[in-house]
Amino acid sequence: MSIVAIVGRPNVGKSTLFNRMIQRREAITDSVSGVTRDRHYGRSDWNGKEFSLIDTGGYVIGSDDVFETEIDQQVELAIDEADAILFMVNAEEGITPMDEDVAQLLRKVTKPVFLVVNKVDNNKREQDAYEFYNLGLGEYFSISSMNGSGTGDLLDEVVKVLPDTVEEKKDDLPRFAVVGRPNAGKSSFINALIGEDRYIVTDIAGTTRDSIDTKYNRFGFEFNLVDTAGIRRKKKVREDLEFYSVMRSVRAIEHCDVCILMLDATRGFDGQVQNIFWLAERNRKGIVVLVNKWDLVDKETNTAKEFEAKIRREMEPFTDVPIVFISVLNKQRIHKAIETAVAVYKNRSKKIKTSQLNETLLPLIENYPPPSLKGKFVKIKFITQLPTPQPQFAFFCNLPQYVRDAYKRYLENQLREHFDFHGVPISVYMRKK
Repeated sequence: MSIVAIVGRPNVGKSTLFNRMIQRREAITDSVSGVTRDRHYGRSDWNGKEFSLIDTGGYVIGSDDVFETEIDQQVELAIDEADAILFMVNAEEGITPMDEDVAQLLRKVTKPVFLVVNKVDNNKREQDAYEFYNLGLGEYFSISSMNGSGTGDLLDEVVKVLPDTVEEKKDDLPRFAVVGRPNAGKSSFINALIGEDRYIVTDIAGTTRDSIDTKYNRFGFEFNLVDTAGIRRKKKVREDLEFYSVMRSVRAIEHCDVCILMLDATRGFDGQVQNIFWLAERNRKGIVVLVNKWDLVDKETNTAKEFEAKIRREMEPFTDVPIVFISVLNKQRIHKAIETAVAVYKNRSKKIKTSQLNETLLPLIENYPPPSLKGKFVKIKFITQLPTPQPQFAFFCNLPQYVRDAYKRYLENQLREHFDFHGVPISVYMRKK
């Protein structure tokens, strides 16, 4: 999937444009905010072409020099990974020195760059926008991200330059993406599995540059492993390294079947790991959590139990996820990790017969029906699994609009209890009978 990055200084309307663009989808968009400060990651489509959208955000603290340096670093990272770049400026304030710095970087790249002049909501602002020709980036697009004017024309041009999606050759093998923050042990994990040092492993976070597929065919298992460390060794502050990591993870997560999410036991299930977890959940992928470096943790009788309980609290409401404590260095439980990932893949691929669904769930629903609302009583008559790659179920009833989220969670819990979807997000839809 193509990536479109929105870059520029703060307070020019990047987040507003981001929100407007992902809301163009009718379905729920995959958006995670706050991965590193105010950066946002989402998915959008326009004219039938789907793409990932990244708002690179900006810093609002520090001196001007530090501020400009960090903005430049974000732009460089976006240039590296994105297929198209939206450079946003503000017609209300005109060209600023920071705009000129970003423009200087963008003039050197060969990727499509769209100069987007925001806050053009009257004729005077339209005339003021001519000033931005001085940035040397050619034609610009006048928009108002607040009311949406001009965004349609912008998107029309953006999707024209995005590469066509190339259908990957299907080998019918499951794809397991190893994801997580830098230096959690992802490359070491794959090396330990395949029995060779395919990937460079150092103590420096950010050694792995590309996401590479490795075919695994041992001990009766066969699948493709993808290392998504996705960081170059580069003199960057930690946040920029992790920003780049998430950009790589976005692509890998979207094209895998199961995400093997590795975390460092000495750091815990922190914000960076949580946001990658929710990226995987919103993309409806199978998930296995591996707690690596467990050998470095001082343990007492209930240490593992308490550690697991803390992780599950952070996962709520999606807590039906396997958690495996491993040590890649000592090769402890790494094969159990793979067995668990294979089991999750089978759960995600599981198809339940319609007759079995109805025989099992309808009596439970009859004993515990949806609560009445405004004097209306909901009657669920029929259940079927939808023909999708991941588990999605349609519950046909007379008044689907009156079924609240709490009852949908009850239905999801019953599906999990009776049909074992451990590690797999489930989608429940109410449909008109």
